[in-house]
Order: sequence, then C-alpha cells, then structure tokens
Amino acid sequence: MFAALALTLLHQFEENGLDLTGRPAGLLNALCTGFGFRDAVACPVPLSVITGLNVGTVWIAALIAVLTVHRHPLLGLTVFAVPLGTLILHIGAAVGLMRYNSGLATALLLLPLAAWTLLVAAHRFGAGPKAFAALFAAAVLSAAVTFALLLAARHGMVGDGVIVPAFVLLGLLPAGLMLLATRRARPPVAPASKARTRRSPARAQNRTQAPL
Repeated sequence: MFAALALTLLHQFEENGLDLTGRPAGLLNALCTGFGFRDAVACPVPLSVITGLNVGTVWIAALIAVLTVHRHPLLGLTVFAVPLGTLILHIGAAVGLMRYNSGLATALLLLPLAAWTLLVAAHRFGAGPKAFAALFAAAVLSAAVTFALLLAARHGMVGDGVIVPAFVLLGLLPAGLMLLATRRARPPVAPASKARTRRSPARAQNRTQAPL
C-alpha cells in the first residue's frame, strides 16, 4: 500500500512536474493540445482540473486506503483504484496519439505492483471476486468520470465550483464500493422462544390434595 502511495507521488511529478522528455506541466499541455488548442494558455480547461484530480481524488482515496489498511486490509486495496483509472486514460492517449504522454511510464510501473499486491491479498486476506470487481469498477468509473469532466471543461460547461466537488466525491467512490462488496451478511436473528414451565406430576398431585 505504501509503495503504491510512493509511486503515486512519483507519477504526479511525471505528470505535472517534469516528464521523461524534460517538459514541465506536461499533463495539462498534453490535454490542451489533444483537444486542439495551441497550448495551456489558450485552453479553457482550468488548473482546478489538475488540483481536483490529484488532491480531491487521488489523495482522498489513497489516504483512506493507507489509514484503514490495518483494520480493514481489503479496503487498503483501493489505493490502486484511481491510479489504475488514470492508467486507462494514459494508455488510451498513447494508443490514440501513438506517442508518449506525461505520466505514462510511472503509470505502467503500477501494473506489476498492483498484480503482486492483489495476489498477496487473495492468499493472505481472502480477497475474492467481489473485492477485485469493486476495485476494477472503481478504476473504470473514475476514468470515465474524469474523462467526462475534462470534456465538459473543454467546452466550458463546468467550472471550479463543479470540478473540485466532483473530484472530491470521486475520491470517496473506491472505499464505498469496496465496503459494499466486502460487507458480511448478518445471520438471521432467531425468534425468542418463551420458556415453558412444566409442573411435575407429583407436585401437581400434592397441590390437588387438601391438607388433613
């Protein structure tokens, strides 16, 4: 879990600091050029997209995972949810544009770490299909919502007042899905039976006899 968090830090630096080509703020520039604009200055996508995605989504989901992993190990798996969702977007952009994009290298490094962690969770903590389905559902949904917000921001349909709260709520999604998938059904409560007292024949006979 903590290795995944450290790798997420490195991934954010590759996206928004310096990428492998030495380009600063590569993610925002790549988004804007991909949408057909000259650069980030001419692009309507606000900077709050980067802040909301990294702080509102990645950090909220990651902190919930690492702070609760000792009491709820399967909840710790959600540290991979949002990064796996961004990996989907990075691979899609790389295949569509046929070139490297900022954050792609560290996003790919997440795959072997996630695969090993899932194997450990399955053998040591009993993670099953429901837990894995919740994790991958959170990854796909986070990628879909992120892409939808980017498109809406590109067309000027949403601003800071929508983007940041939406990403914050998205950060709560992985933990919510995992809790729903791994909760244990409570056994049905047996109806309370009324205790029936039976009198012994000898005692009942003694009570029916009148004293002499």
